[in-house]
Amino acid sequence: MPRIRVITFDLDNTLWDVHQVIGNAERAMRSYLRQHAPEVMGLFERGEAAAIRDRLLRERPEITHNLSVLRETVVFEALLTTGMAERRAVAVASRAFQTFLDARHDVIYFDHALTTLEMLSGTYTMGALSNGNADTATLGLDRYLTFSFSAEAVGASKPAPAMFHAALAHTAVQPHEAIHVGDHLVDDIAGAAGVGMHTIWVNMRGHELEGDVKPSAEVAGLDELMEAIRAIEGL
Repeated sequence: MPRIRVITFDLDNTLWDVHQVIGNAERAMRSYLRQHAPEVMGLFERGEAAAIRDRLLRERPEITHNLSVLRETVVFEALLTTGMAERRAVAVASRAFQTFLDARHDVIYFDHALTTLEMLSGTYTMGALSNGNADTATLGLDRYLTFSFSAEAVGASKPAPAMFHAALAHTAVQPHEAIHVGDHLVDDIAGAAGVGMHTIWVNMRGHELEGDVKPSAEVAGLDELMEAIRAIEGL
């Protein structure tokens, strides 16, 4: 019987609805810009900010996995395009991004998310593996999650193995002693399975399995996680 020692969690769309969160954060940032730099709003409305983002990704591929730097730099470059002085553009972009980031951490957890994390934390070492820029300490999740790795920290986004290897090295466990929990079949399930970890697919929307990806277990809600973990431990 395998002894599971470590459980890692994806964050966005696993513990909360990221589309709602990012939508609210975008609106908060644009509200700030509308008040402090209204001349830039046309660039966002016409899609020119998206073109700036694409250009930055071509010119500075090193920031591909750093969503915070990428977003703030897009705003900075957009402000420069309007003719704003560089020094003021730096300050406005910084405050606009902080407004975004504050709202980005105003999340509404899925049902049973926090109670399940609390219950599991008494038995397992747990951490977060995320391609996004949510901070577990800011969210207060460090009560349950003792480590966190992001795409920015390891220089690669899931499903690349770097983040999973980082978690295994940090906790000094073998892949068969760890479970990764996530909503994305490729980034989470295929990625974690590729390094030998067990996987639990959080499938709240009832999607069908695609391709050859086969999670170790599947749950429709976070209240089913304990049962799924016990099933994996009983394999």
